[in-house]
Amino acid sequence: MNKIKALLFIIAIIPSCFSQNDTSTPYSLFGLGVENKTATGGLTGLGNTGISQNNAGEINLFNPASLGNIKLNTFLYEFGVNGMYSTIQTDNVSENTSDYNMSHVVMAFPLTKNLGMSFGLLPYTKVGYDIDIESPIEGSTETYISRITGSGGLNKFYVSSGLSLGNRLSLGIDLSVLFGSINQETNVYYESLVNIKDVNYYNGVKLKAGLQYQLIKAENKAVTLGAVVELPTNLSGSQERSSYKTSTSGSKVTIGEDTENDLDDFELPLSLGFGVTTKLNNTVTTSFDFTKLYWDNTNQLQNNERYTNQDIYAFGAEYLPAGRNNKYWSLVKYRFGLNYNTGFLNISNQKIDSYFASVGLGLPLSNRAKLNISYSYGKEGTINNSLVEENFHKITINLNFIGNWFNKRQYD
Repeated sequence: MNKIKALLFIIAIIPSCFSQNDTSTPYSLFGLGVENKTATGGLTGLGNTGISQNNAGEINLFNPASLGNIKLNTFLYEFGVNGMYSTIQTDNVSENTSDYNMSHVVMAFPLTKNLGMSFGLLPYTKVGYDIDIESPIEGSTETYISRITGSGGLNKFYVSSGLSLGNRLSLGIDLSVLFGSINQETNVYYESLVNIKDVNYYNGVKLKAGLQYQLIKAENKAVTLGAVVELPTNLSGSQERSSYKTSTSGSKVTIGEDTENDLDDFELPLSLGFGVTTKLNNTVTTSFDFTKLYWDNTNQLQNNERYTNQDIYAFGAEYLPAGRNNKYWSLVKYRFGLNYNTGFLNISNQKIDSYFASVGLGLPLSNRAKLNISYSYGKEGTINNSLVEENFHKITINLNFIGNWFNKRQYD
């Protein structure tokens, strides 16, 4: 009963935690915002690798095929939070921002032997920007100021399942529902204030499939291959717009009626990912992932900016001391990761890429609970061609539990 109450409490606080999303990142102005780079377990410390990871005690969001390895009579549940401190700069301006988010609440359990299921809720994109634009008045030497602010983002609810076929091959499928709103407010200052508020709603469904294959499975060595494919999809959109004008005397006048309009569908591209994980003597694990998103095959447009194919390279290494004993630090997992993302935006003939390096610890709290902590430092964008560069420090904390929810109570 206490476990059920704890689960209901976690579900109840999800909406309020996600509503506290506070972010400030300039490139969230484009498209659906900045993708929320969520990774469960210790995968953030491993550079967000995971396509070929198949740890039976952790939930893997990157490849549903790993769910086939969940042990019977267990219930996995995990939630995570992250915080970021960023320095945003141009050629001549620099400012510091900070934000925090609840990154995910996910659960997984076996349906039968070799067949597992998972579901969860997490942010899919986040939007947060505040931009001032000074523009000349035609036929005059005067200028006016436009302030554009954005907030919101999309959420993702997923249900996935994985099946283990024999000792080497696993298959999985993931169905995700994307939904949410992106808010943009424009204020124009000149003699009077003109305010325009747009609320853009998007929703749609994504389908992903994955496989994992243990190429080598020996006592002191293992090599696992992984692959995932996300099919292209369209998100339907609608917009609510309201506008008014405030004169210098303070009177407010509505400009036209509030309107509702259909938006063009937002196209998400085909995505292919491949990974390989090696494990030596159960002490050293390395992972390498490559993912490609085919934005060139979509008709997605963004003003004068161009969407281009996106490549993501990720590497991770984990060390668990050999000869484990009763000393606590010999049970801790030590992690390191690198990630490079070419990005999907081309602005002023400049690709907006990003990278980060990460370190992490897997701290056992008990036989059935683990705290995963990681720190990342990275950069996105550039100050070249009058663009914006963001340098960030990020802390991620994931708390993982393994419960015996399906064991029958024994009576004497």
